[in-house]
Amino acid sequence: MTRVPAPDFGALGVVVGHATDDDGATGLTVVRGASAPFRASVAIIGRATGTRELDALSPRHLVDRIDAVLLTGGSAYGLDAAAGVMRWMEERRRGFSVGDGVVPIVPAAVVFDLAPLGRFTARPTAAMAYDAADRATPVVEEGSIGAGTGTTVGKAGGVTHAMKGGVGAALAFADNATVGALAVVNAFGDVRDAQGRIIAGARREGKFLDSARMLREQTAVPRFGRVAMQNTTLAVVITSAPLSRVELQQLAHAASAALLRRITPAGTTFDGDVVFALAPLEGRAAPPVQIEMLAIGALEDAIERGVRAARGRGGIPGLADGGIA
Repeated sequence: MTRVPAPDFGALGVVVGHATDDDGATGLTVVRGASAPFRASVAIIGRATGTRELDALSPRHLVDRIDAVLLTGGSAYGLDAAAGVMRWMEERRRGFSVGDGVVPIVPAAVVFDLAPLGRFTARPTAAMAYDAADRATPVVEEGSIGAGTGTTVGKAGGVTHAMKGGVGAALAFADNATVGALAVVNAFGDVRDAQGRIIAGARREGKFLDSARMLREQTAVPRFGRVAMQNTTLAVVITSAPLSRVELQQLAHAASAALLRRITPAGTTFDGDVVFALAPLEGRAAPPVQIEMLAIGALEDAIERGVRAARGRGGIPGLADGGIA
């Protein structure tokens, strides 16, 4: 399959950096302003989240801008890695001014990847996050990298019947606005293409099980066990238009429609799905509803690209290897 070139977020004023522990099957991804902070908000879609500093994204919060977003593996352990992004920012005096210094504001969210593809004790570190922040570029590398290193999809049928997830990114354009989207796909459900066909998910004997139908009809009820804690899709949408924090909160919720369209089921009791929305402090205005429509399309594409670029490992097949096993 011919791949579309990796998205370039340069026009959005955002850079993305990955750090990967390939042996441990975990990693992290940092999204930061290329040279300036941005306004941000968030929508919590799933009910099994692991997060840090989300209060700073509320329209009621004192801090009116943030410096970076961290998407990380390692479950709650991975939240410690945010200290590395803070250190990188502090060294450059980027953050919320507190007189004698600055306090960088770095909201974070996690995916659960503590095995089965790697080691339970492998967790992203602050040093990895510092390195990702330092090496961040406008061109977004996709696939089994960064926070997508140990991710899988289609775990409603059990991990042994899952497929590999990964990091995907995409852009959507209009005459007066651009929206970028980044997704770390680690879903309980299956991933579908724009025509509604399952392209990665729970499978057996070379065929997809259709997790939503299986669960709805209860033709087979898996014994979830630990798999109930191993799911989360994290997403970031970035607009070129300078929206307010209330508008960004609405944008984050609107963009979550992409998860419901492309991941079935999404936002379940077993998922920690989170959508961040970012905007510059200044720029060319555009109607918020137009930005929402662009964001949904970009995030849909990013979710699909995340699984299409994923390489298989540990007996879990990936689409980048040529199909399902």
